[in-house]
Amino acid sequence: MLSYALRRIAGVIPTLFIIITLSFFVIRIAPGGPFDDEQTLPPEIKANLEAAYGLDKPLLEQYGRYLAGLVQGDFGPSFKFKDFSVTELIAQGLPVSLMLGLSAVLLALLVGIPLGTLAALRQNSPTDYGIMSVAVLGIALPGFVTGPLFALVFGLHLRWFPVAGWEAGEFRYLVLPVVTLALPVIAYIARLTRGSLLEVLRTNHVRTARAKGLPERRVILKHALRPALLPVVSYLGPATAFVITGSLVVETVFGLPGSGRYLVQGAINRDYTLVMGMIVVYGSLTLTLNLIADLLYGWLDPRVRYD
Repeated sequence: MLSYALRRIAGVIPTLFIIITLSFFVIRIAPGGPFDDEQTLPPEIKANLEAAYGLDKPLLEQYGRYLAGLVQGDFGPSFKFKDFSVTELIAQGLPVSLMLGLSAVLLALLVGIPLGTLAALRQNSPTDYGIMSVAVLGIALPGFVTGPLFALVFGLHLRWFPVAGWEAGEFRYLVLPVVTLALPVIAYIARLTRGSLLEVLRTNHVRTARAKGLPERRVILKHALRPALLPVVSYLGPATAFVITGSLVVETVFGLPGSGRYLVQGAINRDYTLVMGMIVVYGSLTLTLNLIADLLYGWLDPRVRYD
């Protein structure tokens, strides 16, 4: 298991380096610059600003300076939010996005796996059809539809939860956004669990466990569910990364101060350092979560370690 983990970890660093390199040059080559929209600036002042931020240097030199700062944990200054560094901006929004995304994934696991298991055990019954129909609906409806709908029903009409805003430590502000973000993930996990569990229930080792007279509950929990979760684990890594990094719509609908807005604002304003900082953070999160999923997959299925 240790050698398998080391091989997976060794592949993360060069992948992240490639992401950083490609992103750096693509952003710099794209038309426009961070000071192009400031039409009132005299050319001399604009030139001084570019010199102050190192934008007058050759592109390769800028790349080397950026990597040197990145190794020291310095994402550089923001070109548009002049009172803040990129590290400070990320530190403000990332905890909210992480809390929102991880809570949504946890809710999806707690709801999706039992629903998928129930649907598999009640195959072709009204329960199965009902769960799968709701799952398809959850996949089909985007967050910008379900979010305002939840806000209208549970926020404005029933007044159970706040419609928008954020107060640290007040978890009721997270209920509606977390549910909105978790719905499609619940649907996918339920469908994956159902399909995989149906296949596992037809395998020889499950038939043998039943032939020995083991209780059905033990057969399901001990012999069938663990191998049935392999597709769920495979999906969970990229799904968690997508939920954390792709929560911009939900954050916007519910007025949450997450980090997704900085990526969009940075791209619009050509704020190179801010965009790069978000890409490095999101890329690292994605690779780390995929690594964890790979390790869990290897733990659930030891055959993977020897591939």
